Amino acid sequence: MISEALVVSAVLFVIGTIGVLTRKNAIVLFMCVELMLNAVNLSFVALSKLHGNAGQVFVILVMTVAAAEAAIGLALVIAVFRHFGTVDLSSLRLLKG
Repeated sequence: MISEALVVSAVLFVIGTIGVLTRKNAIVLFMCVELMLNAVNLSFVALSKLHGNAGQVFVILVMTVAAAEAAIGLALVIAVFRHFGTVDLSSLRLLKG
C-alpha cells in the first residue's frame, strides 16, 4: 500500500519536473509546480502511516504554501499578460540585462 503510493508520488513528481523544464507557458509552469507539490503531499501522507501524524501536519503546511504560491503566481501572470499581451516566458526579456 505504502510503496504503491510512493511510486505514484514519484511518477507525479517526475511529470511535474519535466513540465517545469520543458514548458514555456507560465500558467502551465505553475500547474506543473502544483503537481510537484501534490506529489510531495502524497508521499507525506503515505509515510505518515509509518511514522505518525507528523506527515499530515506537513501536508497542511505544504497546502498553505501552495495556495499562497497559486494566488501570487496568478496575480503575476495577470500583470505580465496585461503589460506584454502574452504569458509565453520565452518572449519576455524583462530580467535580461
